[in-house]
This record gives sequence, C-alpha cells and structure tokens, in this order.
Amino acid sequence: MNVKFETAFLKSVKKHASIKKLVKKKVDMIIENPVAFGEPLKGNWQGVYSCPVKRSFIIIYLYCETCRKKGDDAVVACSDCRQTPDQTIKFVLLGPHDEAYGI
Repeated sequence: MNVKFETAFLKSVKKHASIKKLVKKKVDMIIENPVAFGEPLKGNWQGVYSCPVKRSFIIIYLYCETCRKKGDDAVVACSDCRQTPDQTIKFVLLGPHDEAYGI
C-alpha cells in the first residue's frame, strides 16, 4: 500500500499534537482496510472518505482504487492521478468536523 500525506494534513497533525497518538492509530487502521474504516462522502466531497478520530474530529482521505472504480476520479481530478498506483491512500485533511469541511 502506498501512503501519501498532503501538506495540509501534516500541518494539522502538528497543530493538534494532543491527539497525535489517536490520529496515528486511525491512520494505521485506514491503511489496513481503507474502505472498512471510512465513510464515503457525497456532493462536493464525492470520491473522498472521512473517518472519525474522536467525537467531532475527522480524517479526510482518498483511496485511489475505489475512486477510479466508481468513476469519481473525473470529479476529484487529482493532479497526479495518472502517475499514482491504485493501491494508494492520500490523507488530505485532519481537523474538527466543521473546520475540515469548510463549514
């Protein structure tokens, strides 16, 4: 499994260092089985998954294989999509629910 961490995700891990161990645990669980631990999102977030870290704190990520199978790659339009193998997970954002979704 290839794993990529976006800059915004890494900055959030530093910003929210108090939950770093919880985040690591969830990231490891997602890497083991990306589809089982995440909830597929809809609308503007089509093709993306979210996974709660704790009560209202979430991880937002992409799983390339599922994104392509569902045809969501046309919506998500990652700049490196063609060079990225199917077995890749991209951790995009981490933060409080409302902040992560930009509400």
